Amino acid sequence: MQLSGEGYIIKIRNHGEKSAIVTLVCPKLGKIVAYANGALSKRSLGVYQLGNYISFNAYARVEENMLSLKGVELICSHAADFMLNSDKIEALISMSRLLDVCVAENDDLGRFFGVIDDFFKHLKEPNWLVYYSFFEFYLLDFLGIGLDISECAVTGSHNNLRYISPKTGRAVCEQVGAPYRDKLYDYPQYIVEQNYLPKMADVANVLEMTGNFLSKNFLMQHNLQLPENRTNLLHILALSQKM
Repeated sequence: MQLSGEGYIIKIRNHGEKSAIVTLVCPKLGKIVAYANGALSKRSLGVYQLGNYISFNAYARVEENMLSLKGVELICSHAADFMLNSDKIEALISMSRLLDVCVAENDDLGRFFGVIDDFFKHLKEPNWLVYYSFFEFYLLDFLGIGLDISECAVTGSHNNLRYISPKTGRAVCEQVGAPYRDKLYDYPQYIVEQNYLPKMADVANVLEMTGNFLSKNFLMQHNLQLPENRTNLLHILALSQKM
């Protein structure tokens, strides 16, 4: 079996002294895991870095065998984007680990890959964390546990949607939810409007919400937890609101 493609490196696991097992997410191939001979050698170390976007050929003698990477070329290095910013490193590790545990091998990522791609393409922007929040929101949708935010769960109204129930993930209109506002999440208006310049308080609300539903509806069912690095993202948002 032979194939070729492009993808982001989301996991690198040592295999022997200089080789590695590499996990990538690809626009056409989904998530793949492959053996990379010499990946940890001085010559190749700059290529095989978390978050780098590479092109490759891959082959396996039979379909059941692990793929082996050949002809790997670096298309875009993000090492400099992360190297001097510990906050971005936390986000990268969190995204990579969530993709690794939530996405099955060879699953078609479809339009979800575009959300992943947007995060990397906007790392130099001040609102890079907003793009991360879009990633988690659409990860829920990709997993089939997305929020039902199109209408009020109580009245069926499509107007004045203001809250999200932490139990059901369904929208609640302002009139119905107002008495319970302290127990509800705010409606993710900036996500719906595709607004990439929201208030940081709104981003924090979305990450609190997505973290809850990812944990409750997927991770806990597989005896997993949110990545430890993700906790720091909420700290970043809390500090930004005090500035």
